Amino acid sequence: MRIQADTGVCVGSGQCVLTEPAVFDQDDDGLVALLTDHPDDQSAAQARHAVILCPSRALSILQE
Repeated sequence: MRIQADTGVCVGSGQCVLTEPAVFDQDDDGLVALLTDHPDDQSAAQARHAVILCPSRALSILQE
């Protein structure tokens, strides 16, 4: 699984960071910043949930 983030769509709500801080962060402008685009097994479920919660749909999951 690979996470992709589109900062051009991100509105900076921070739901991803609150849901899985091991994978997501926010840059100085408040936009999503990936700490890793390949979450480990421990973070994968919460990362998937963060993708679902994203209000602007800036996050997506790519299957590899």
